[in-house]
Amino acid sequence: MSFNQVKSEIVSCLKACVIAIMIVIICRTFLFTPTLVSGESMMPNYQDGNCVIISKMSEIDRFDTVVFQAPSGDGNYVKRVIGLPGDRVEMKDDLLYINGAPHPESYLLKAKEQLNGTTVLTGDFTLQSVTGLSIVPDGYVFVLGDNRLISNDSRYFGYIPMKSIIGEVKFKVWPLQQKE
Repeated sequence: MSFNQVKSEIVSCLKACVIAIMIVIICRTFLFTPTLVSGESMMPNYQDGNCVIISKMSEIDRFDTVVFQAPSGDGNYVKRVIGLPGDRVEMKDDLLYINGAPHPESYLLKAKEQLNGTTVLTGDFTLQSVTGLSIVPDGYVFVLGDNRLISNDSRYFGYIPMKSIIGEVKFKVWPLQQKE
């Protein structure tokens, strides 16, 4: 193999590496990215240390699990969108009401089973009582953690600006199976 052939192979390999790195950077910046769940506020659905993939292109809907910049500016939070702009949200007798209609939260069944009926998972509240406003304002969402007994969520820090949402959790990468 001549020097020119070796040089050509090295240049070709470097070009492929640069293109691959550019594709990864573009995908992570604009399309999707992995992130780690920190804390217990989404248990048992997501646990501390879970690696999840978030889509940055998803349109956010009610009950989506999202990652957003923490209101304190210290890191990111993972929570579930409960109220969209214009919604009225109320929790009464551990049942969620949105715009007056009951919405059983099937994603909370495992958490409620762990309580053995000894206490309610989510205490009663209205948007007015926890935020001072009766409806979710335009450009904002109301979020709750699935582990409602310990979650620091919109009941405590208020509405989340849509622009602070990084993306929607699409699936868990690691660990593949959760310990019960």
